[in-house]
Amino acid sequence: MATRLEIILTNSYKDGMIAFLGTHPEYFVEAIELAIGDKQPYSWRAAWLLWSCMEENDDRMQAYITRIIDTIPSKKDGHQRELMKILTKMELNEEHEGYMFNLCMSVWEAINKGPSVRYNALVFILKMAKKHPDLLSEVAWLSQDQYLESLSPGIRHSVTRMVKKVLK
Repeated sequence: MATRLEIILTNSYKDGMIAFLGTHPEYFVEAIELAIGDKQPYSWRAAWLLWSCMEENDDRMQAYITRIIDTIPSKKDGHQRELMKILTKMELNEEHEGYMFNLCMSVWEAINKGPSVRYNALVFILKMAKKHPDLLSEVAWLSQDQYLESLSPGIRHSVTRMVKKVLK
């Protein structure tokens, strides 16, 4: 039997989901557990919702960072994207940053993955490069043609612009 949150996730528009989680903060942990889990169609939707309902560096997410990172590789592209977006909003410790940087590099280099998950992996990579300038040398080659060819012209333009901005 579906929980109240699961029913909201499948029967409401995004504004209704956000309003529900805002007025019922007691469901926030359930949303995190769903997002980390593999209970579709709820898991992807929960991750998608959390990103819209959380604050920058949200204290409620801190205890789950390791589990979120550990689960990303086992998820499908859209779910990976939403979990990466959550972690991009968080301040991570050095160990988590290193693991996520490597994970995001692998996602970016996987040209067969969806453009949106690759784009969000790059967003995280660039965030780390701004914070740790020694990574800038690795960023320079991310906009080589081999990584851009499978992207749409719009995403390709955005990626090129973002990389140039970080390298300035």
